[in-house]
Amino acid sequence: MNRSAWWSLIASSVSCFPVHALQNVEWPEQFPFKDEDFQRFNETPDSLFYEAPRFVTHIDDAAIAALTKYYSEVFPPSNTPGVSILDMCSSWVSHFPKGYKQERVVGMGMNEEELKRNPVLTEYVVQDLNLKPKLPFEDNSFDVITNVVSVDYLTKPLDVFKEMCRILKPGGLAIMSFSNRCFWTKAISIWTSTGDTDHALIVGSYFHYAGGFEPPQAVDISPNPGRSDPMYIVFSRKLSTA
Repeated sequence: MNRSAWWSLIASSVSCFPVHALQNVEWPEQFPFKDEDFQRFNETPDSLFYEAPRFVTHIDDAAIAALTKYYSEVFPPSNTPGVSILDMCSSWVSHFPKGYKQERVVGMGMNEEELKRNPVLTEYVVQDLNLKPKLPFEDNSFDVITNVVSVDYLTKPLDVFKEMCRILKPGGLAIMSFSNRCFWTKAISIWTSTGDTDHALIVGSYFHYAGGFEPPQAVDISPNPGRSDPMYIVFSRKLSTA
């Protein structure tokens, strides 16, 4: 089955974003997307786009509260010895539960001024993942990786997700959250031309084709459908044998 036929079959099987959006997906043998799917309307260097700090939030307060509540339910307890967390595509705020702390919380983002202002981080790295998807961390380093409303900007997602698998500890959790808001000129074309359920499939495919992860799952944590920003999660754990 070619990509177009597979996508039409899968995407038409669900009319909205249900929790079973990623259950029993029959993935094609090969990654179903092409290079042009990861092009952006604005292909100028991302370093220029993110050069000026933006001390704003990119989802509304209700969506932020829903994400923070979700984190409180799935994160290791605060101050658990030996726990390390990586917040990818981070900025001045990570939306972690109030007062949440771990010995090591690393932020990776594009703007140093934003990262310096983030109170939950114990360290940070400035890196453009679209130029350098290799992550500067040792194997099996992190218990949790988060990415808030930024997975849609990755132009080399399989490279990044393979790296995520490498640096996660066996059984480690990767949480990709997204809404329907973004910088449209910087989001990849396959994202801006599709809808919420498609986005779950897209992110799920990254986990699947990167290898080393459990089957991805999708969760709709939207707090007030139709009245506030939607909020979705696609997550997976690194296989214990990976």
